[in-house]
Amino acid sequence: MKLTRPDLIEFLQRLVGAPSPSGGEKAVVQEAAAEMERLGFDEVTIDGNGSLIGIIHGAHPGPTLLLDAHCDTVGVAEGAPWSRETYGGTIDNGRIYGRGTSDMKGALAAMLHAAAGVARMELTGRVTVSATVMEEVMEGVALRSVMSLVQPDFVVIGEATELNLNIGGRGRAEIILEALGKPAHSSSPYLGDNAVHRMIPAIRAIERMTFPADPLLGPALMVLTDIISDPYPGHSVIPSRCRITYDRRTLPGESMDSVLADLRALPEMAGIRASIAHGEHETYTGTTLSGPKFFPAWKLEPDHPFVQASLAGLRAAGLDPQLSAYRFCTNAAYSAGWAGVPTVGFGPSAEGQAHVVDEYIEIEQLVLAAEGYRKIIEAIL
Repeated sequence: MKLTRPDLIEFLQRLVGAPSPSGGEKAVVQEAAAEMERLGFDEVTIDGNGSLIGIIHGAHPGPTLLLDAHCDTVGVAEGAPWSRETYGGTIDNGRIYGRGTSDMKGALAAMLHAAAGVARMELTGRVTVSATVMEEVMEGVALRSVMSLVQPDFVVIGEATELNLNIGGRGRAEIILEALGKPAHSSSPYLGDNAVHRMIPAIRAIERMTFPADPLLGPALMVLTDIISDPYPGHSVIPSRCRITYDRRTLPGESMDSVLADLRALPEMAGIRASIAHGEHETYTGTTLSGPKFFPAWKLEPDHPFVQASLAGLRAAGLDPQLSAYRFCTNAAYSAGWAGVPTVGFGPSAEGQAHVVDEYIEIEQLVLAAEGYRKIIEAIL
């Protein structure tokens, strides 16, 4: 099917016009499903979590290539100073503005149109496009269900790469530290055991820790993101509980056990409990996604056949991609990190456009991404 630049732009505008915060993706899934039907996908289904799956069968048997884009977005804070309509898909100076344009409805639109534009009689295998839900809160958890249904041999994640090819990504762990003390009236603090005071040496020790680094992925990190004492507010009482959350950015080879063992080895952690947070989120279909908030890092070698084939496809599209890696966590934490399926990342726009006021995507990058996806499909299948 011959698809045009205006078709792609108009489709992305419709996707942006369907707000889809995590847990509220139904409207955008329906919009994308209708487009798949219109463009003649062979199979269009919505799984139990609400993720959309579209499949195009080639004329000959062969491998399955999955192109994945999450369709949920972060919200927009009330009073945030947007200069354009948040969900308007406004076009200005070669850009399309609106929440989700770069993160990552632009990639979804480009993937869907790219797959529909491939000559099926020349395909060996099948190409699948998924619009997964709930990625912003639980990276890869919804993709797990999609992959169990389609059993892909290769995966392309559409998160922003500025049209480069990403062959790795840092993982993420949400770590909880908890210290318990003994309550007392704040006029007699010596009768209690202040849980916050017990936590302070551990915080200082963690700030002094050194973490490994990877030449491609950069350094592992551990950043304190919140601290809560109990009771709160503490009206004339010594806090008997202190709970801290850390965001730990991980590298390949690190596990839940290893990141916790590093903390527990600190003398200052004596008496302080360290654990991986547990996530539980309800999808718009009413199912619950749950599990530990540990999402592994991943990396492919530059000479991996899937990397080389993807590079060849992108070069055939007239692009000059550099090999790079995601510094944040993506759905590839499941496809590559847990499932071990060869995965690369390729998408329009820049990482810095995610979650910002006046989010936008360059129209030229959107169009080039669609051509890049089409050529990756042809190179693999």
